[in-house]
Amino acid sequence: MTVIDLRSDTVTQPSEPMRQAMSVAEVGDDVYGEDPTVNRLQEYLADRLGKEAGLFMASGTMSNQVAINTHTHHGQEVICHRWNHVFNFEGGTAPAFSGVGFNLLDGEYGTITAEQVEETIRPVSYHYPQTALISIENTHNKAGGTIFPLEEIVKIRGVAEAHGLPMHLDGARLFNAVVATGIDPSEWAEPFDTISICLSKGLGAPVGSVLLGSRDFIDQAVWVRKRFGGAMRQAGVLAAAGLYALEHNVDRLADDHGNARRLAESVNAITGLDVDLRAVQTNIFMVNTSRSGLSEEEVQLKLADEGVLMHPFGRDHLRVVTHLNVSGEDISRAIEGFEKVAEEFRPTGATGV
Repeated sequence: MTVIDLRSDTVTQPSEPMRQAMSVAEVGDDVYGEDPTVNRLQEYLADRLGKEAGLFMASGTMSNQVAINTHTHHGQEVICHRWNHVFNFEGGTAPAFSGVGFNLLDGEYGTITAEQVEETIRPVSYHYPQTALISIENTHNKAGGTIFPLEEIVKIRGVAEAHGLPMHLDGARLFNAVVATGIDPSEWAEPFDTISICLSKGLGAPVGSVLLGSRDFIDQAVWVRKRFGGAMRQAGVLAAAGLYALEHNVDRLADDHGNARRLAESVNAITGLDVDLRAVQTNIFMVNTSRSGLSEEEVQLKLADEGVLMHPFGRDHLRVVTHLNVSGEDISRAIEGFEKVAEEFRPTGATGV
């Protein structure tokens, strides 16, 4: 049985041309700053996002957490949405390694407003932790690949500047937002002091992220990366995959978005399953299983028996992620798998979204 893996866009396999680019990559010792392919990757992304410098990292978690550590001091606080990746899915690294806490906000589809941020910034007093950073995620994983509107980001930037606060973007899937909106990556990046871009999700590289910011900030971040154990040697073989991904796999993200929309609409039409189609904006969506009469884990296991893999994502929800290794034909087979599993549902409740 052919398996259709919709658990994440991190399961992508490097293509043969990408492997070839890796095999012939020019390398050097990156700890000495002598790996030409790593340097080229860092410069390429910095130029594309309008920042002065970049720093290649082993993972998105490392990139985000090096940024937080470099921006903050022990006892300070980061403002972000309650669902943000830096708070939920990075192993508690910010409090464990950087000694900072989070001030969490709620908002529709993973967004927050400038007014919320203004109200949340701590007064200057020894009674309170000091607000040190505002962090935004775009696109938003837990909200289902939703896009944080640029207009609101610009407003939040105005609040941040009024209070002398830096802003960090967890842009793991920023290029999905770029392709979905047509807004240039440099325009998305402009309001932020630092940005983390992941290469190993929809872009299809096997590993790596890049942290971008001012040259002075990146010079400091090099020290933090070292402390986090993230200094690599002949890393050009990995950077070459990232360069190939950026040069060849950005525009094709539109295919993933189209596949996600098609599958989401088909799943939403099945009695017992619900998808909020307003939230299907890029390559991720959530399936609400509450009306199926089965738990999300039961639905997941039955789908796996049909060769369709996806990830439970909280009570009564499954996450679906399309990517470059999922074709239109695979989407058709996934729809058939959902329809077959639905024959075992015991539907309850009213019509869904």
